[in-house]
Amino acid sequence: MSSSDKFVPGTEDVGLSAAMISDSLDAVGVRGYVLATTVIPLFEGSRAFGRASTVQFEPSIEDSEHPYDDAIDYIDTLRPGDVAVIATGENLSTAYWGELFSAAAIGRGAVGVVTDGNVRDAQKVIDLKFPVWSQGRRPIDFRARMKIVSMAQRVRVGGVDIEHGDLVIADDDGVVVIPQALETEVLMHARQRASGEGIVLDRLLKGATLREVWDEYRIL
Repeated sequence: MSSSDKFVPGTEDVGLSAAMISDSLDAVGVRGYVLATTVIPLFEGSRAFGRASTVQFEPSIEDSEHPYDDAIDYIDTLRPGDVAVIATGENLSTAYWGELFSAAAIGRGAVGVVTDGNVRDAQKVIDLKFPVWSQGRRPIDFRARMKIVSMAQRVRVGGVDIEHGDLVIADDDGVVVIPQALETEVLMHARQRASGEGIVLDRLLKGATLREVWDEYRIL
């Protein structure tokens, strides 16, 4: 299956959550695709669901005349529905994302950023309502401190190996990755669970016991 044939999150998946995807990965016997709790949303109510566009940073003290060329090239390759996944080896010495990068990503149609590094211009990014998950905030520029060493390759963020093109869903609960080979099966489970949870919620609010709904629906 080519990437153009693969599922693109749409209106039918608005109700899916990171928790539902995590449970659905469990249902197909796969674990280890939920990022560490150190990767958190910049602001409450954040949600992103799209394909990983990966980039890797490593330390470098080189200060060239064109320090942002690689970052510019990376952001300009973002496509509608992409989630920028920025791997830094958990290097918290600098920030890797800020207001202008967010504005450019919005213009490209990207839906969010996930990084194991820091961000800056936090309030300005929040004002743009661009969803970001990171380990923290720091005002320091990455120039002459970090550099991009690869794009569109496998990276490791929050303890999870992420391939370029994997599905990423992130919300207030955290970040979950769906490997491309499993996305059809996992999404089928997640959609079924979303439908079932609505029924279970209604039953519970009307007085059904947890035991009753568990025995009937096997959903909690």
